[in-house]
Amino acid sequence: MLGLPKSTEVKRPLPKAQLYKRFDWKPSQRECFDGDVSRLDFVNWIAPRTLPAIAEGSEVKEIFVIEVTLKTRDFDQKNIILLAKSIPQRVIYLLRYEVEAMIAVYHSKLFTSPWKSLDSVTVELSGLNLDAVWQSIVSSIGQFSVDQDKSLTEQIKVDEEHEKLHRQIAALERQMNATKQPRRKRELFLELQKLKQQ
Repeated sequence: MLGLPKSTEVKRPLPKAQLYKRFDWKPSQRECFDGDVSRLDFVNWIAPRTLPAIAEGSEVKEIFVIEVTLKTRDFDQKNIILLAKSIPQRVIYLLRYEVEAMIAVYHSKLFTSPWKSLDSVTVELSGLNLDAVWQSIVSSIGQFSVDQDKSLTEQIKVDEEHEKLHRQIAALERQMNATKQPRRKRELFLELQKLKQQ
């Protein structure tokens, strides 16, 4: 599954009732989660014990793959975020609905791949240790690259700030185009220039 080596396969069910009990979710969270997710299975375990070619990282000691069978394609992402925040491990989520699937990972925010047919969904393991493998997986699903002088978390923060700036610039440009007063237009223009310099 996911093009991962056979040595990493573990097929074990992860009962939802056990999750609810262990993580003490509120009844509303349980109901919402239950509305989207039909079952959970622990399917792969990526660690030096199952893949001797990859060393343990300083932060990442092992990576798990959990298959999440969904009841609907239009699931609420908050449920996957809740699950990810509850499990204090590095986890790749294979979100499956009928014959389609997508991959999700959570590292300070949720990243998802587009929907594909189940057979064509793969995860590439590249790196000499699990820190590098995890960084590679998150950046490929999130479709961004990590600068050499930054950590994965720092890069995600920088990218979020860039996105926020782009949204502010777009909003200011719309506001400037809608404004008729020359003085207000000039103020907006100067504000826009400051944001573009950032």
